[in-house]
Amino acid sequence: MQDPLIYLTLAAAGLSGLAIVAVTALRGWNGWLDLKRAELARRTDESAPPSTATRIEVADLKERIRKLEAIAAGVDL
Repeated sequence: MQDPLIYLTLAAAGLSGLAIVAVTALRGWNGWLDLKRAELARRTDESAPPSTATRIEVADLKERIRKLEAIAAGVDL
């Protein structure tokens, strides 16, 4: 005959382990949701119109690219 205390101990240990796994999974899920919320907030901030300095820099880069493409094509500027 087996001792009932062994079954009770195993059941308590299993329930404790299950609770630990569930809490860990829920914390991970909440962390993932926080990450996605932060990504969405950052994405809405990035949709703001670019500043004047950024526009000038982009125009300058486009002009440099146009000149480099002309050089690569063998066109004299």
